[in-house]
Amino acid sequence: MFSGKPMKPTFRCYLPPAQNDVKNNIEPPVKLEPKFLPGEIIVNEVNFVRKCIVGTDSSQSDLWGRLICTNFKVSFIPQEPPPQQKSQLSHLLLGQQDISLTCLDQVVTVNDTRGKKKVLGSNQKLKFNPMELILYCKDLRVIRFCFDEAGPESAKKVCLAIAHYSHPADLHLLFGFEYQGLRYHQSKGDLVNGSNPNGGIQMPMFDRPSDWDREIKRTGASEWRVCSINEKYAVSESLPEYIVVPVSLTDQELKQLSSSFNDGRVPLWCWNHRNGSALVRMAGQTEPLPQRKTELKIFAAITKSHPQRREVTLTDLDRNLPNIQEIQSAFVKARQICTLDPFEESEERWLSSVENSRWLEYIRMFLKVSAETVYNLDGKNLSVVLLEEEDRDLNCVVSSLVQLMLDPHYRSLNGFQSLVQKEWVMAGHRFLDRCNHLKKNDNKESPLFTLFLDCVWQLTNQYPAAFEFTEAYLTVLSDSMWIPLFSTFLFNSSKQCTQLLEDFAKSKAIPSGEDHTVFFPPVWKWSQQFSTRDQTLFNNPMYVGKGAACVQNGEVKTFQRTKKAFSSTVRISSTSHRNGVKGEEETLQRRGSLGLKAEFSPVKDESPSERFFRDWFSRPADQQGVLIPYVLPSHVVLWKLFFLRWVPEACIPHGGPATVYHKVSQLVDEIETLQNKLRQYKGPSPHGTPVPSPGGHPSDQRRMYFKASSPDDPPTSPNVLNSSFPFNPVGNLCRRGVPGTPISKFLNGAKTWLSTETLANDTF
Repeated sequence: MFSGKPMKPTFRCYLPPAQNDVKNNIEPPVKLEPKFLPGEIIVNEVNFVRKCIVGTDSSQSDLWGRLICTNFKVSFIPQEPPPQQKSQLSHLLLGQQDISLTCLDQVVTVNDTRGKKKVLGSNQKLKFNPMELILYCKDLRVIRFCFDEAGPESAKKVCLAIAHYSHPADLHLLFGFEYQGLRYHQSKGDLVNGSNPNGGIQMPMFDRPSDWDREIKRTGASEWRVCSINEKYAVSESLPEYIVVPVSLTDQELKQLSSSFNDGRVPLWCWNHRNGSALVRMAGQTEPLPQRKTELKIFAAITKSHPQRREVTLTDLDRNLPNIQEIQSAFVKARQICTLDPFEESEERWLSSVENSRWLEYIRMFLKVSAETVYNLDGKNLSVVLLEEEDRDLNCVVSSLVQLMLDPHYRSLNGFQSLVQKEWVMAGHRFLDRCNHLKKNDNKESPLFTLFLDCVWQLTNQYPAAFEFTEAYLTVLSDSMWIPLFSTFLFNSSKQCTQLLEDFAKSKAIPSGEDHTVFFPPVWKWSQQFSTRDQTLFNNPMYVGKGAACVQNGEVKTFQRTKKAFSSTVRISSTSHRNGVKGEEETLQRRGSLGLKAEFSPVKDESPSERFFRDWFSRPADQQGVLIPYVLPSHVVLWKLFFLRWVPEACIPHGGPATVYHKVSQLVDEIETLQNKLRQYKGPSPHGTPVPSPGGHPSDQRRMYFKASSPDDPPTSPNVLNSSFPFNPVGNLCRRGVPGTPISKFLNGAKTWLSTETLANDTF
């Protein structure tokens, strides 16, 4: 029986265009060629591959092309170039259709005749000819290729090659070692008078005493000193060579005490409050009998470092927080819900499923423990020792969050990067094991750093004017963990990094005295990955930081942070709204975030901590002072850009935070342009010409990604703006979604509630 639907074509022609097309002035399609980095070689490839985009129901929008496996990445080369988006983050090392091998989590082949799936590892055999290849990526992408028109043997070989090269047997086999060696020698001629310290990176790396000295002076920690007992890693293999210790402890005493701690990790100073209290992190002790005696000696030295000789409080994070396996399990469940499971109409409990993964619950727990530590340091004026058995996982998260909440320096871009360098890289977080780069220790894999970035995003979401960087920056930083070209996320400790890079330098004929940040740079040199313009996506247009300009009484003034900015009792003068704090008018009508009473008036039997938090939340937040997060279930929400950016169904065209970012960026750019013009003219000079201000920025170095439009231009919004901006979900596997379901309601602004009871107690 005839139906009105046109029949699908049963044959696809792969022959080159006919010669008469040239005679008829028809231009042949542009042929895309793969782009390779120095040292990158093709391992295997297959033609006539279909990249599935819209699921299994239709193949109308699928891409056809060539699938390539190199020693660095998996690359898909479409036969026809996809439309280019003008405003989209463009990576200098990876193309839009590329995936680094380190980013692959699972390589799955499918036999279409039986539907049999096989997870491929290194040096495995494949008994059937694969009809499909599904790549599950650590940045939450899911990409599917079909080989229905490709040669079966070629398809099998490319699948096995991808599986093999994504499971390197040794760290030296990662592509970064080959690439950086060639890059160093190719760029050696560009260096003038040798290399700069830190490879020209304008931030402390904390690999030398001078960096620690500056941090001691910046925080006013006059009773602490830089200690070099761990030079050549003589005391601990996981601590940096230089650490900060109390002045009252001698080097000899520290060497004796080090034998009592796991891996010789003597307590490590993190930060000093202006009131004199210190934040210290400590590993567990190996021998229980002399444990109390060692603790008392350490605590006595920390007490002496306090100007008021205040006592020390100990926070055991192993007892108060989930372990690394629980965190990994929660993340896997959250990833499954957000990126793998279909958004079906019958799924009425999607929001509950997100909550039941416990990922948001763990985020709240880390924020709550960090806020309680802030209370001890800032409210009670006590020094705090964070205790963790290994001092390399939970301590990294909490110590970093506490410093972010207390010190506005770490909320700047450079300050935040120095915080990660200090509390994660140099403190010995096992990035190699936790990221599972070699895919050997699944039981040691855990997304501690991802959890930390999610906690930071929660703070930026609640206090959007307090941070210089954007959520796009946090997401890009997370993605950089899976690009094996930078030293920051490749090693388990400073010692491992030093030893491996020394061997690497010898093998590549690099001079022994060369700084390793030059020949194997850290991730903080963002010009390696992004253009200058794309890096402006990291700048928060709403940031109210030190040196932020404002207009008062018609005069441009600069905000200056005073010493009292760290005090919890000093706040901005009361206004009708909370400056830069989202939804604070509504939250003042709710319960306090940390289990406080509903009202802010004093109550009987109120604990000092409740009084501290009640007092803090009753005042406008100082963006350059102490920040305390709201940790009720309605305040801690799913990080949409991170979890849902690759899901096409979750992409809201012309919607999401990007539309606000676009408008605010244009407004800030217009204000800064006017300010620069004011600075360039300080009045008539003797020669009758304006005097330029030394602080003015050239027009090609403007800080905002979106520039202010001229008065003649119509107020239009870029077509690329959507909830996934600046990322592009096109090209990733779609699932079926129905409007009006819980997922669509969530994407349009609904919050994730823990339960009906929580919703009733937390109403507007």
